Amino acid sequence: MKVMIAGGAGYIGSTIAYACSDAGITTVILDSLITGRRELAAGHAFYQGDIADGELIDRIFAEHPDIGAVIHCAALIVVPDSVADPVGYYRANVTKSLDFTAHLLRNGCARLIFSSSAAIYRAREDLSVDEDSAIDPQSPYARTKAVSEAMLADIAAAEPIRVLSLRYFNPIGADPKMRTGLQLRRPTHALGKMIQAYDEGVPFQITGTDWPTRDGSGIRDYIHVWDLATAHVAALSRFDTLPGPVTAINLGSGTGTTVRELLAAFNQVVEHPVEAVEAARRPGDVAGAYTRAGRAERLLGWQAQYDITEGIRHSLQWAALRDEMLRGEMLREQMPVSPPDVSSRHLA
Repeated sequence: MKVMIAGGAGYIGSTIAYACSDAGITTVILDSLITGRRELAAGHAFYQGDIADGELIDRIFAEHPDIGAVIHCAALIVVPDSVADPVGYYRANVTKSLDFTAHLLRNGCARLIFSSSAAIYRAREDLSVDEDSAIDPQSPYARTKAVSEAMLADIAAAEPIRVLSLRYFNPIGADPKMRTGLQLRRPTHALGKMIQAYDEGVPFQITGTDWPTRDGSGIRDYIHVWDLATAHVAALSRFDTLPGPVTAINLGSGTGTTVRELLAAFNQVVEHPVEAVEAARRPGDVAGAYTRAGRAERLLGWQAQYDITEGIRHSLQWAALRDEMLRGEMLREQMPVSPPDVSSRHLA
């Protein structure tokens, strides 16, 4: 099998590409490199460009006529940025996805896996969700995912294409073989902020402490990015057995972890504990949710294998290697003149 991965030079897309390769699936990567990094696509056929570029999509299919499925990971994903720039987010995540789908249809693509988000849900009182939970996105980013899912469902009802929406929870970790990981040096998610606080010797900010959770901090379902990637491999192998023209499946660990609990787990891994300070909620923040993962196990034969501690350890190991792995434009623009020592001191 050969698969095209749009956004395949990003954190999740590149990890999926390596999981596919390990499973004997040939990958073709398309990425604009706006946030992705060419180094993360090493070893795969690579095309730099935009998903809305019809001529480029046509060329990819002409040069790889045996592409049997497409994984669409290309998107902007930072919630506060989406609040500040909804026009940019709708253009990148919805308008370009529509253009991309039209190009796929023209080239006879019959299988599309769409990277969606658990942020589209309204959680129950216990903060759990499943695929039948109410759709109630609370940020422009989340709404772009909900709108895109609805758009793709309408298209699949009328056109010869089937769509699987994989609704991601909160990825952490890196490829256990350290071939790929988070490309950003200053990530906005909680674990990235913890690593930054640890490196800089400053407290970690818990943004929002009055949520309706067991300790007042937000709750998330943290899933190891390698587990997320292997779920896509399982989806490719079982795609033709899925029910209907459109299917949605949650990808999470099935366990809710609060921000305070994540910090406690982090402090068990590192040499010196990181202190916490409380801060106000950020624009677009929600209490969070965790999934009941029965559908993924039933339809894909998949369940998460790595726990949160392994995700933290792999994140720290990648952080120590990232500057060496990514020597291109990112380092020229962002790396300090005297880089800090990010060696094995991270780990206890």
